[in-house]
Amino acid sequence: MLYICQNFKHKDMSFFGLFGGDNNAEPIEQYLKEGAVVIDVRTAEEFAGGHVKGAKNIVLNSIPTKVGEIKKMNKKVIAVCRSGARSGQATSFLKQQGIDVINGGPWENVAKFVN
Repeated sequence: MLYICQNFKHKDMSFFGLFGGDNNAEPIEQYLKEGAVVIDVRTAEEFAGGHVKGAKNIVLNSIPTKVGEIKKMNKKVIAVCRSGARSGQATSFLKQQGIDVINGGPWENVAKFVN
């Protein structure tokens, strides 16, 4: 376990990198400047406890049924959640569907640029 934790400290290896995102704010800022929609994949209860202003709450397990709706938005997407794990899953899936998406990680990562 110690060996694995040491790898996370390497500059090219981040926790969010494991889930399709990274800890660099530049892509988040760029996507926001380009009009990206923020999709929060947490539960409705989690979302109600705080979220990015203007974010759409689409719970992770419903993402496959919402692909058409997301594509109709015709925007880049920033996926967020509590820790970056669920948004990472959503990011991987949406990329496979041809959607331009990045993993924003925890919703607070994006909120600091929006709220």
